[in-house]
Amino acid sequence: MHGAGFLLPALVYLAAALVMVPLFKRLGLGTVLGYLVAGVAIGPWGLALVNDFERVAQVSELGVVMLLFLVGLELEPKRLWSLRRSIFGLGLLQVVVTVAAVAAIARLAAGTSWPVGVVLGMACAMSSTAIALQVLAERGMVKSVPGQSAFAVSLFQDLAVIPMLLVLGALAPAGSAQGDAFGWREAGIAVALLAGMVLGGRLLLRPVLRIVADVGAREIFVALALLLVVGSAWLTQSVGLSMGLGAFIAGVLLAESEYRMELEVDIEPFKGLLLGLFFMAVGMGIDLGLVLAQPWVVLALAVAAVALKFVVLAVLGRVFRLCAQDGWVFAITLSHVGEFAFLVLASARGYGIVPEREAALLTAAVALSMLSTPLLMVVYERLIAPRYNAGPARAFDAIDERNAVIVAGAGRFGQLVARMLLGRGMTVTVIDHDPNQIELMRRFAFHGFYGDASRPDVLDQAGAAEAKLLVLAMDDPATVKRTVEHVRATYPGLAMLARARGRVDAYELAKLGVPTVRETWGSALEAGERALRLLGHRPFLARAIAHRFRMHDEKQFEEQLRVVDDDEKFMAVVKASRAQLEKLLQDDAAEIARAKAAGRDVDW
Repeated sequence: MHGAGFLLPALVYLAAALVMVPLFKRLGLGTVLGYLVAGVAIGPWGLALVNDFERVAQVSELGVVMLLFLVGLELEPKRLWSLRRSIFGLGLLQVVVTVAAVAAIARLAAGTSWPVGVVLGMACAMSSTAIALQVLAERGMVKSVPGQSAFAVSLFQDLAVIPMLLVLGALAPAGSAQGDAFGWREAGIAVALLAGMVLGGRLLLRPVLRIVADVGAREIFVALALLLVVGSAWLTQSVGLSMGLGAFIAGVLLAESEYRMELEVDIEPFKGLLLGLFFMAVGMGIDLGLVLAQPWVVLALAVAAVALKFVVLAVLGRVFRLCAQDGWVFAITLSHVGEFAFLVLASARGYGIVPEREAALLTAAVALSMLSTPLLMVVYERLIAPRYNAGPARAFDAIDERNAVIVAGAGRFGQLVARMLLGRGMTVTVIDHDPNQIELMRRFAFHGFYGDASRPDVLDQAGAAEAKLLVLAMDDPATVKRTVEHVRATYPGLAMLARARGRVDAYELAKLGVPTVRETWGSALEAGERALRLLGHRPFLARAIAHRFRMHDEKQFEEQLRVVDDDEKFMAVVKASRAQLEKLLQDDAAEIARAKAAGRDVDW
């Protein structure tokens, strides 16, 4: 059909994604696997709805570029520097150990030459940043310990491209075609370009962004954002480096910019669509004909590569003191072989290092390995992770101090209470059932103990018999109520203050004689007060309005508490409270109208 040259393929991609991705998401298999399978289904070895997938792959790589730009925006230079041990320690060891292990196994088990073994090792050592980060992002683990470790290793892999290309050119046999070989001159140019990008970016990016932002045209700012991403990617690609590395550097340079959030909002929609297209292009590139012709060979190569990388990553994770659970996530995330392997194998074939037939088999195995990470993560979540979550990861800490206040729960709520009391010179014992939360506190010089404060033995060890106040900041209402009942019976002289998720929980605890703080009530009231101030109310007036609202609600709470067990009376009180609040609001509105007509503020 005339004029439908690009519309029909676009319809195919969108339809395949809309069918496969929600299905795989609903099955708990993740979106990445859905995109990959959608690509296989519509590719040349599936329904053959799309054949020119190589051009699609080139365009879709912009999704990976934008992903790394956004990752860079989240990493301020100081935070990036804090990852130097993981980047240059864990990352370097992962690459070196993987290359050495693959080369040795290929030499000893398959009898290949050392140059071929090294090429295979370099291909195997690299992982797909896009797959790794997307799998982590779906689970909210990008900023977790294994997520940060995986990101650091991926970043080093991008930096390792220069030396790998140099080694690849050096391994080429005499007389082979090396017209495009990456030599020391090209390496020098690449390093100089990176230095120039950092220096020029720090001097020029912010002024340029400021000038464009002052124009006031949103579409021009979006165009500039895309220009930054695509331009930085093109610069690094032009000197033989990863496109993603250039975009990442640009992101880091803008991480402290006042335009960071606006850039993130502008780039995010493009990133999501193009990244999905990238995964579909990978699926379309899997040569199912070759896989079906020699299924066991291709499958064995893919499984061997994934298994070897998993073992190397798991061992290095333990060396760098990742706990067992974090080690599993870290090793699974990077255990596949990335798209850089395609370039390595294609170059090695061009240089005559690897024969064409073997290169084709290896390329199919690499593509097949990319399917493994989403699947392995599902297996981990369903079969392995529950074993770690079944009980405490370690024995509870011995509590060897006696303080006036015990804070049970070191989350956002409990930490604020503890920090305020500590700031006033109070002695506080903080207890939490999450060891990671306690370790986080200790990193910033705040003392805490790992334990379950709802258990009688833990409370007794914490000195509940001598303490003056117990702050129950746990996030489970049932646990809070159970602990209150135990404390009332065992330590009748111990005062308590409890966190309540909402009004119903507050009723339950109030009936037990425990004062409560509804976790969203105070912040919502403060938000209302600040909203009034932003709308022009004087600070004292805004505070007076908030105080009046608080008094009204507290009075209604006491009235409703007296009849909360009698449904009819309770509903009558609620209706009366609502009517009273409506009357108050009507009176307020009338008073505001009179004050406005008189040209004055309301004086409450």
